[in-house]
Order: sequence, then structure tokens, then C-alpha cells
Amino acid sequence: MIEYIQGDIAELTPATAVIDCHGVGYAANISLNTYSAIQGKKACKLYIHEAIREDAYVLFGFADRQERELFLLLISVSGIGGNTARMILSALSPNELINVISNENANLLKSVKGIGLKTAQRIIVDLKDKIKTGAVAAASTGGTATLPANNEVMDEAVAALTMLGFAQGPSQKVVIGILKEEPSAPVEQVIKLALKRL
Repeated sequence: MIEYIQGDIAELTPATAVIDCHGVGYAANISLNTYSAIQGKKACKLYIHEAIREDAYVLFGFADRQERELFLLLISVSGIGGNTARMILSALSPNELINVISNENANLLKSVKGIGLKTAQRIIVDLKDKIKTGAVAAASTGGTATLPANNEVMDEAVAALTMLGFAQGPSQKVVIGILKEEPSAPVEQVIKLALKRL
């Protein structure tokens, strides 16, 4: 089992990171929180969850253990797969997610694309006690880096949303709308807002 991968960042998008570890490139699916934490760095350490299925061998990477712990809790809920858990962790920071579950805020949770009211309630019921027992430690917040050009932010945001399974047309429309409202928003914030609107 892979605990973590440490090495140079060969490629980085808001949805995936390729870590060069002694000449082998490991591609890991990442959340926006992890993207924010490692963006602008030459090297990083990602904590890994391996999803091994009949048709695929997928790695999910996290900048810290706390986010991985939350991911594992989320995928333990019936009906929540790896990509849905990653979507939740892209829309909400680990601290926000802990607060949402602790405060039983199903409405905020169902604002995440693909999460209906029943699923939001199931997440809260299944994880409330696990969160309270301290399975997840307090979060460390990472800074966000702003990109210089709006076009670059728009392109990266649309590419990330497309990788997450959204159609390019609607994604572009939503991203343009967000950038009109908040022209200086960093790419991860644009994607978080877009996830709530798509």
C-alpha cells in the first residue's frame, strides 16, 4: 500500500498532479484544497489513497493527512464514490466540511454538484459521531496564490471542470460569469463557486 509520494511536481492542474518520484511519474487525482496547497511549489509530498477496481487503478492525493482522513470517511458513506468525495472536498475546505457535518447543515452540503438532500443527510448521519470522536484533527489552512491573467484563470478553471465531468460550454459560461463578478479571484475560488452553480 502506498502511504505517500514525495517528489518533483511534473504536471499540475486543479484536478490532477503528476509527481516525478525517481523517474516514475505518479498521476494522482486531487481536490482544489490540495491544488491550492501545492500550487507554485517545485516539489511536494502527497498522502495517497489507492482505489483498485477491476477496470482501473486510481490514486487520490492529498496535501495533508486530515484531508485524506475526511476523504476516507466520505467514501465510507453508501453512495459516495471517490470522485464525489473529491468534489465535496473541492467545494468545501476540510474545516468547512467538519463544521457542516457537526452543525448538520444539509443545505450547504447539498449545494455541492451531485449531492441531493437525501445524500447530504446520509453523510451527516453516518459521519457526525465519527467527526466528533476526533477522527479528524484540526486543519491547517493553506494560502491561495492568485494567477496574473484572467484568461489563464478561466482556461484552468474550465479545464478542471471538464476533467471533473462537466460539459465545456456550461462550464465556460459559469466561469465567465464568476470572473465578471470577481475579476481578481484565484482559480481555485472560481472553481469552488462554479461547482456550486453548475
